[in-house]
Amino acid sequence: MFGALSVMNALLPALRVARGRIVQISTWTASLPLPFNGPSGASKAAMEVFAAVYRAELKPFGIDVVVLAAGNMRTGGPAKTATALARTARADDSARARSLYGRAFDTFAAKLNSMQGSGLASVEAAVRVIELAEQNPAPRLCCGGRDAEEILRAVREQSDAEQDALRLQIVGLN
Repeated sequence: MFGALSVMNALLPALRVARGRIVQISTWTASLPLPFNGPSGASKAAMEVFAAVYRAELKPFGIDVVVLAAGNMRTGGPAKTATALARTARADDSARARSLYGRAFDTFAAKLNSMQGSGLASVEAAVRVIELAEQNPAPRLCCGGRDAEEILRAVREQSDAEQDALRLQIVGLN
C-alpha cells in the first residue's frame, strides 16, 4: 500500500500537467475478505479508500482515479504463494496453533493455489488496464475477470450471513 501511494504521489506533478488517470489495481478480496487472507484484503481495501479520496482531491486537476478489482490471475504465482504460505505456517508452528488452525490453513492454501491456476491471464489483465486508461468517461470501479464480477455482485446483493457462507465456500472451509 505504501509503495503504491509513493508512486502515485511522485507522479502527481506530471499527472496534473497531462490531466492523466490513475488505474489502481485492487482485488475482490477487498470487498469479500477471506479467512487467513486478512492482511492482503485489508491492504487492498485501504487502497480503495485512498482511491476514493484521491478521486475527490484530484478532480479539480482533471485527474481520474479508477479501481480495477481483479479476480484470480494466472501469473505463475501459485508456486510463490505456496512457498509464502508454507513459510507463514512455519512462523507459528506451535503445537497449539497447528491443532487449532493447521487443517483449515492447509485447506485454504490448497484452494488459493488452485484458484490462481484457473484465473485470468496476465496479458488479458494488462489489456483491461489499457482500456481503462483510455476509456471516457472513466468508471469509478470495474472488474478484471468474470470471477471478480460474480463476487462483487454477490457482495452487493447478498446478506452478511450469505457472504460469510460464500467466503467459507470459496476457500473450501464450509
